Amino acid sequence: MTTSTPLHIPEAFAASHTSGGDPLARAWIEGLPTLARDLLDRWELSPDGPSAHGMAALVLPVLRADGEPAVLRLQRVTDESEGVPLGLRAWDGAGIVRLLDHDPGSGAQLLERLDARRPLSSLTDDDEIMGILAGVMARLVSVPAPEGLRRLATVAAAMVEQSPGAVGALRHPAERDLVRRCAGVVAELTGEAGDRLLHWDLHYDNVLAAGREPWLAIDPEPLAGDPGFELLPALDNRWDEAVATGDVRGTVLRRFDRLTEALGLERDRAVGWTLGRVLQNALWDIEDGKDVLEPAQVAIAGILTGR
Repeated sequence: MTTSTPLHIPEAFAASHTSGGDPLARAWIEGLPTLARDLLDRWELSPDGPSAHGMAALVLPVLRADGEPAVLRLQRVTDESEGVPLGLRAWDGAGIVRLLDHDPGSGAQLLERLDARRPLSSLTDDDEIMGILAGVMARLVSVPAPEGLRRLATVAAAMVEQSPGAVGALRHPAERDLVRRCAGVVAELTGEAGDRLLHWDLHYDNVLAAGREPWLAIDPEPLAGDPGFELLPALDNRWDEAVATGDVRGTVLRRFDRLTEALGLERDRAVGWTLGRVLQNALWDIEDGKDVLEPAQVAIAGILTGR
């Protein structure tokens, strides 16, 4: 079922893993052709088109022995990705791509094939998109998180601890104050961080058209926690278009209301965990050497807190 055609590794994908000089990342990239051949043989797969990639994973369209279309996803195992098979098995295809097989040693996944040409972002009506996304999100967070996943309580506690030493890197006093406020809110919420199964990166491009259902989520980074921590990636989608409307506040509140209503969330708590997500993104940006926050994040925090 396999082919001797060499695996093409796009330069941009390789560079995204090796630019930091990590020898383990370089070794992983260099070992991908061998890993792919081994998995094609083991799972009796035939390549079925060119590979695609994002920042984290290389995806190969394949056919199974019975002719069923699937995709082979090759991704390094990290803190964010190691829980993916556990989460996908818990969801069992309800609102999300189905896991067909998994290689624990490499982290590789065999997944059902969705229509990558039709992400949710290909639609034009933002209210329609938000309604679909809210419905998918509500299904995902209705599932209790299985044992063994990373927990929001742990992530939140680490953020609160890291914040005091990080804020000094920010250029603007108002942004330093925002990070401190977010950390204070998260500190109050950490004791009740929730137990739902979260996707952690659910936005317009991580929902694809499918055959067995109209729309299914992809690329989760499963986390056990409060559904309010899920909202921010959906709130700042198509930010330039939101700004162009001249009513950023109205756009953010419309999206926020749609999501919290679909998920049945208590508003103040959802605001608090959204600020937690702002805090997380701020800390990641500071760690990457940035000294200013993303304008969309600052605006959303201000709108939701009435500032």
